[in-house]
Amino acid sequence: MKPDTVFDETYWSSRYNTGRTGWDTGSITPPLRNYFDQMGAADARRILIPGAGRAYEAEYLHELGFSQVHVADLAPEALAALQQRVPGFPAAHLLLQDFFALPAQPPYDLLVEQTFFCALDPTLRSAYAQQCANLLRPGGKLVGLLFETDFGPSSEPPFGGTREEYRAYFEPYFDFVHFDTAYNSLKPRQGKELFMCLRRKA
Repeated sequence: MKPDTVFDETYWSSRYNTGRTGWDTGSITPPLRNYFDQMGAADARRILIPGAGRAYEAEYLHELGFSQVHVADLAPEALAALQQRVPGFPAAHLLLQDFFALPAQPPYDLLVEQTFFCALDPTLRSAYAQQCANLLRPGGKLVGLLFETDFGPSSEPPFGGTREEYRAYFEPYFDFVHFDTAYNSLKPRQGKELFMCLRRKA
């Protein structure tokens, strides 16, 4: 069922301005931190974090030395928070844009998912998977976390689901490198998150 609420810039700005940001952990989460730590030497691979929120993942990658980290969000408050915390983060890499309208060229090497998928209207999930594939080069990776839990009936995010449902969205576009329960989630999320590493099909 399609929610009645439109999750647009006004909606997300309101949630930031009223402190309704329960997804915000205040720092990068352990599964993504550990993944980034094993990515090898920092380089110029193009990385996108869509629906980035306050973008602790972008901050961490920037501090590791990755020079082509881009973040996209509808809410200016979210991007302003990153800019305030990390004044050296390139302003040109702060994209106040709708994920579904982002240009596919030049392509990205890595997309990072962290609580964006669960914030979307569930009717957009198939389109999300397709857009991720559009934005990635062949062989590029989609890495991150999906909630494998039922949040109960709600007209507002977050929205949960099952790994079987999620797999159906991504299978047309991606090969599955890893898709299983995260072993190192934050305590409140233990047993409720899938860690995924998907490779875009050629």
